[in-house]
Amino acid sequence: MLPFVAKGNALPSPEPGPPVLVILHQEHSTPGRVGNVLRALGHRLDIRRPRFGDQLPETLDAHAGAVIFGGPMSANDPYEYVRREIDWIEIPLRERRPFLGICLGAQMLAKQLGAPVAPHPQGQTQIGYYPIRPTMAGLALCPNWPDQVYHWHREGFELPAGTELLAEGDDFPVQAFRTGHAFGFQFHPDVTYAMMHCWTARGRMDLPGARRRHLHFADRAVYDVAERAWLKDFIEGWLKRMPASIVSEAAE
Repeated sequence: MLPFVAKGNALPSPEPGPPVLVILHQEHSTPGRVGNVLRALGHRLDIRRPRFGDQLPETLDAHAGAVIFGGPMSANDPYEYVRREIDWIEIPLRERRPFLGICLGAQMLAKQLGAPVAPHPQGQTQIGYYPIRPTMAGLALCPNWPDQVYHWHREGFELPAGTELLAEGDDFPVQAFRTGHAFGFQFHPDVTYAMMHCWTARGRMDLPGARRRHLHFADRAVYDVAERAWLKDFIEGWLKRMPASIVSEAAE
């Protein structure tokens, strides 16, 4: 039941928190649903695109955390900005700040931690909804994982040494992992309905393993409610990993 709101009154806005650094890889990319959740929790988004010349901070002291999103490029590409982003991930790892890598961002995190990133040996892709299975560690972290989640990738990665597997899959076994306050998701909980329309209209739907376009929307009707609720729970817990000093400064 929705809470009663007196006529003319509005629900209180959340207390503003430190900004979250958002790293995007295309000119018109957006942080999608992840950005929506962060804003709803009271965080501004500090959006930067290193591919187009934006600099990355030398410390995350002024940020609540950082998210690196996906993109059509590979973590193995020789582009200077790709190498720079992978190297930069050392900062949130060293400073123990909340970090989240989504798809390409997760592959960059894996490479920073010394794990290989490569295409599927049989050329399979994941484009559409596919099942994942949370591990015991994943369930302990966040109990209500969705049965299937949205993917769009041709490459995967091995579990980096010393990290914890949170969710696994079939063709691409490592679907979610963590080390300290850093998390990597091979899938795309950030995708909104509008983003799905854009991706499926422009992307390659004929690759091995890709779901047909109409199935993306049919499956979204089945699985999206659970994925959306899980994402909100995850982001709230992820932000609580901020150092106590940052939280206290934001409240002053």
